Amino acid sequence: MISFGPDICCDFDAATSREWLLTNGIGGFACGTISGAATRRYHGILTSALEPPLGRITVISKYEETLVVNGVRHELSANRFPGIIHPQGFRLLSSFSAEPFPTWTFAVGGVELVKTIFMVHGSNTSVCEWEIRNGAGNKVGLEIRPLLSFVDYHHLQHEDASLNADVDIERDRVSVSPYNSRPTLSITHNAVSVERSGFWYRNFEYSIEKERGFDFHEDLFQPFVLVYDLATPAFAIASTDDPEALDAAALKAAELTRQIDLVSASGADDDIEKTLVLAADQFIVKRGDGHSVIAGYPWFSDWGRDTMIALPGLTLSTGRAEIARAILLEFSNHISKGMIPNRFPDAGETADYNTVDATLWYFEAIRAYVDATGDREFVGELLFEKLVEIIRWHLRGTRYGIRVDTDGMLIAGEPGTQLTWMDAKIGDLVITPRIGKPVEIQALWYNALRIMSDLSLHFGRKAEHRRFDSMAEMCEQSFNAVFWNEDEQCLFDVVDRNERDGSVRPNQIFAAGLQNTMLSPERLRAVVDKVEAELLTSVGLRSLSPKDRRYRPEYLGSPFERDSAYHQGTVWAWLIGAFIDAYGRAYPDRMDHVERFTGGLVDHLSTAGIGQVSEIFDAEEPFAPRGCFAQAWSVGELLRVLRSRDQRTYLKSQTTT
Repeated sequence: MISFGPDICCDFDAATSREWLLTNGIGGFACGTISGAATRRYHGILTSALEPPLGRITVISKYEETLVVNGVRHELSANRFPGIIHPQGFRLLSSFSAEPFPTWTFAVGGVELVKTIFMVHGSNTSVCEWEIRNGAGNKVGLEIRPLLSFVDYHHLQHEDASLNADVDIERDRVSVSPYNSRPTLSITHNAVSVERSGFWYRNFEYSIEKERGFDFHEDLFQPFVLVYDLATPAFAIASTDDPEALDAAALKAAELTRQIDLVSASGADDDIEKTLVLAADQFIVKRGDGHSVIAGYPWFSDWGRDTMIALPGLTLSTGRAEIARAILLEFSNHISKGMIPNRFPDAGETADYNTVDATLWYFEAIRAYVDATGDREFVGELLFEKLVEIIRWHLRGTRYGIRVDTDGMLIAGEPGTQLTWMDAKIGDLVITPRIGKPVEIQALWYNALRIMSDLSLHFGRKAEHRRFDSMAEMCEQSFNAVFWNEDEQCLFDVVDRNERDGSVRPNQIFAAGLQNTMLSPERLRAVVDKVEAELLTSVGLRSLSPKDRRYRPEYLGSPFERDSAYHQGTVWAWLIGAFIDAYGRAYPDRMDHVERFTGGLVDHLSTAGIGQVSEIFDAEEPFAPRGCFAQAWSVGELLRVLRSRDQRTYLKSQTTT
């Protein structure tokens, strides 16, 4: 269990830098800090997904909480306003624990108050509970003031005269409908009274938004006060799903059982793996009748590339092969011109098809699924013909100049586009355009051809087997002829006609780490050595060598400054998976390599997103976490390599039964 005592909880900076996360399996979420002070526009008690898994709005930003002990008022909340922290309820905290649910314990006026929050799976519903312990002989009450936002979760609320302040009060429920275009919020409760208020709380200040160069002040509306007698435990069930009468205790028991079942089904046998299994679950969401993966919290939607990279760790390493199957099938329904979507936007129904690698990662995700489960029949019946058609589109050419060149390698890109995972773009300026033949794209293309060759052979498609084999051999010969950088003893990053980009980047590690490699043992080992020497850190791989004049060690500043550093040195946690795969292949006798290279990320589980793995880190010590505090492929790849040794046998036994 990840937990913290007063040394962290009562230190504002330490408590505010640690963030908790809850999700509901349909794209909604809740998140905040240990201290209770919001640092992002995305922090909130309830962010609802109105068009699952997207269409997200922040409904309740927070509760202002006042504990009244024998007539004495104690403010439990914390907020940052210009020049001041008020109130400072974090000073009353004695502990915080993250599992199974975020739980705060306050020591106040001789009593102990325990606060817990959880979400209802499959519903835009958040539940808070407050319970007094060790409070015998004291008269204790609680006042809860919801602060409402009701705007798109990317936006900030400001005092708005058009907001409807009416409150509908029933016996055990209170409802508000601030805007006609938004859903109604209902809070089911066991308060002894509800008092109308109707105030604006102005000028909340969000430090991370300020750091990131965005607007960082917000106003929030406070429509009513819930007043509780804590002689019995209090609860507030906030929902935009128009629930019937709800039982907080039953909802809590159901969610706890669901988590226990997830851990049990995964076969995880230590605390770190159990934590990561629950972290993995937070990214898996329903999309229509199928499933998808939210790329990261708090601001990403579901992205094709991220989904396929994260899939083995999030699903196959957690004993959830049926979810992997559903995701693969769902994305097959969105194939267009031989491509799977790069992302599903937050607004609108049209998916974006602006990537060269997402579709190639789709092949690798299918390979991992088959390898883990042996379920080739699913692929043969529902996916194989679509995969063949994908290859055909790449042969004749698809969007953005993506096509197989005469040398058998895959070429892609047009001016003004960014098609690989190094996709930072500022206006019309592409930071890493990588037009031509990027190294990891060739590795993924070759891997896809070998996968198709193996599948064709299994399905008795001999002509296609020979064809894919021939294509793979041609790609391999061409690759080894032009990609080896003799001076640096590693691979070029991009080859474009007669130009060869010698930037030392982590992209080459995929040529060594993927299941099907084009490298000789000697070259594979040299690539691993180069990446280890110049790019490896305790929390992942740098995106550019420190020896490069373009190297940026910190991911800070305005959006322009941050995007300029995004792939120019910034460390990416997810890359550790491919490095460990490649290292294990280069040095199979070094059996401790997984533990050696994952220790920093395991320690990180308690320092930023609690129980989660961040998207990126600064490129130099202390490797400060940046970007999303919870990233799907960061969690997926860490979990995959930690569980890789015994997972295959376990999953096959589960599929058989």
